[in-house]
Amino acid sequence: MEYNIRGNKIKITEAIRTYTESKMQKLEKYFKDKDLTANIVIKLVGHQEVIEVTIPGDKFTLRAEEGNNDLYTAIDLVVDKLEGQIRKNKTKLNKKYKGVHNFEYQYEEVSFVQNISKIVRRKELELKLMDEEEAILQMELLNHDFFIFKNAQTDTYSVIYHRKDGEYGIINFK
Repeated sequence: MEYNIRGNKIKITEAIRTYTESKMQKLEKYFKDKDLTANIVIKLVGHQEVIEVTIPGDKFTLRAEEGNNDLYTAIDLVVDKLEGQIRKNKTKLNKKYKGVHNFEYQYEEVSFVQNISKIVRRKELELKLMDEEEAILQMELLNHDFFIFKNAQTDTYSVIYHRKDGEYGIINFK
């Protein structure tokens, strides 16, 4: 696994880089494909140091974010969170993608936008054809409250989201 580590309002020292890479190597045992790149952003938010890790894979995208007053504690917490996500969803992923070849969920981040009120980041997504169960799985892996996808059952664009009652809702666009 390769590591793309960058800082936002914080300088990435060799000690931080080494510690982060050594902790992230704990996750390599779960991946058969060693050509993955972990995108790691370490930033200063208020008085907390926040680490955000995104690992885009062929069949899934893992994402976790943790903050703490101590950066090394935040790194430990985010690695534990990612490992928990992997273990929780390992059987679901194996069952779902058994026999599926070259499934890919890709995204491209666009640079930060300046001088537009309240919009701080834009993303371009390539929407993949998937069913609602797979969309829920992707949403949980990304740790988001909603997920946009092309619904294989209705052949429409859909948004699946967490409701306040703990259930899921879906919006279909025609």
